[in-house]
Amino acid sequence: MGFGSYDESEQDNQELDADLDDDEAVTAGETDHDGSVDFEFTASNDELLDKLEDIKENT
Repeated sequence: MGFGSYDESEQDNQELDADLDDDEAVTAGETDHDGSVDFEFTASNDELLDKLEDIKENT
């Protein structure tokens, strides 16, 4: 067999073996969050912009 060759008989034997039960699935409504999140920023806008420029230069 050369590069990229495959056994065509394997094409018919491809079954997904996933043991997923509908009872174990998570629905979107079960994960709602009604709380709040607070962030405290200690850097100034200029410091953050300088850091952003450094990141852009290094990529």
